Amino acid sequence: MKTVTLYTDGACSGNPGPGGWGCILEYLGHEKELSGGEASTTNNRMELTAVIRGLEALKEPCVVELYSDSKYVIDALEKGWAWGWKKRGWVKSDKKPALNPDLWEQLLTLTQKHQLHYHWVKGHAENPKNNRCDELAVGEWKKIKEEK
Repeated sequence: MKTVTLYTDGACSGNPGPGGWGCILEYLGHEKELSGGEASTTNNRMELTAVIRGLEALKEPCVVELYSDSKYVIDALEKGWAWGWKKRGWVKSDKKPALNPDLWEQLLTLTQKHQLHYHWVKGHAENPKNNRCDELAVGEWKKIKEEK
């Protein structure tokens, strides 16, 4: 299996508000940047969307080194919380509804196709790839705001 590195980030102006996501795929010295946005969304939805779009861009099953500054995404995947939410009908252990079940469904399906290793990085710190993903995400929500 090929090993790919995926950096992701999401951003929102207001929560909810216009949002953007960005990701960078790296493989054997090659990089591909992807980004997009939505007019009305939340930061967590954009964080999830960045991971989903990055994984969807892979044409075959891969080992994926996933880097994200979102504890929501990393912890829910690495600690298995999202699988528990799904098993309980998208209800968390505290009996409250799990948010974003539509995106979690997509992401959990993709995690079964690929072999993921999770890495949390501090946001807006010294990780240049995470910072670039943030630039992509912010650029997307700014575009949406300008169109209004």
